[in-house]
Amino acid sequence: MDYRTKAINCVKDTVLPVIMQWFRESDCDLDIYCQKYGETEFSYAKVIEKGHIYEMGYPRCVCPEALAGGKEASFCECSRQSMIYVLENMMPEKHIEVEIIETVLSGGEKCRFRVSVE
Repeated sequence: MDYRTKAINCVKDTVLPVIMQWFRESDCDLDIYCQKYGETEFSYAKVIEKGHIYEMGYPRCVCPEALAGGKEASFCECSRQSMIYVLENMMPEKHIEVEIIETVLSGGEKCRFRVSVE
């Protein structure tokens, strides 16, 4: 399955415009963004190492397709790809890496991702 295309189609017209607006309101600074918008009903973001390492994710599974059932943990690659896509749009000049720490589908309490920005 092409999770990258699926992820982009999922977030490009919904999540991306909202996140981009919040990012602009944060002076295009990811540290400020995490402070201002790091705790919402649907997502969280916190600074681990200013300007470089972040933990981002979801307090619960927010994917309608996963919530419908029958998805394995590998399906969470779609969430990872959507996070990469959004972050690359926020900071096109940066190199972004996103690593899955844990997901609800893999038995985790919440969906957690480690984000590295270079």
